[in-house]
Amino acid sequence: MRIYPPESISRMLLFNPISKHGISHSMKKMNLILASASPRRSELLSLIQPDFEIQVSGIDETIHSNETPIAYAERLAEEKAASIKDAHHNLILAADTIVALHQHILGKPKDPSDAIHMLTQLSHTSHHVITGVSLRTHKKIETFSVITEVTFRNLHPAEIEAYVATGCPMDKAGAYAIQGGAAPFVRSINGSYTNVVGLPLCEVSEALSRYQ
Repeated sequence: MRIYPPESISRMLLFNPISKHGISHSMKKMNLILASASPRRSELLSLIQPDFEIQVSGIDETIHSNETPIAYAERLAEEKAASIKDAHHNLILAADTIVALHQHILGKPKDPSDAIHMLTQLSHTSHHVITGVSLRTHKKIETFSVITEVTFRNLHPAEIEAYVATGCPMDKAGAYAIQGGAAPFVRSINGSYTNVVGLPLCEVSEALSRYQ
């Protein structure tokens, strides 16, 4: 399995965002708004749709009692989309990516100790990365999720501590970024790579094509 750095994602996807056959051609009738502050999500979306506006959504991300990982990811995506008020003549795209280990949701670490604990849990096992995606217009809302299985090799405590010391895990669900310093931790992935980064481009491009 290859791990690609962020700057080579576009080459990996082999997608020309300005092609007359691409998504940008189908989005002429609506303005696209990305409801996310994530630079990774914005970078990925720009590969298939170069023209969009960013509006940051602010929601309560508290996990509800007995909420499953899929239900949680999809609910947050829907609430992010709903938090953008102006849906008139706009298509709002929102997403939320989480990590789940044995149905237990791993959010962003509270501190370095929490990050070390999360990565220790993920060591030498498989987990799921789930992205909930929501598309909203003034007429309807469409929500779905994409799941990727990620397997980590056995991680030595010293390399976990060194990675956490870089600060990279602190704003990441599950305390790692596959496109960053955690790339050497990943033995294999089963499913969408861009889903793990933060936006499943195949499924999102298919969904956007329905809004012509």
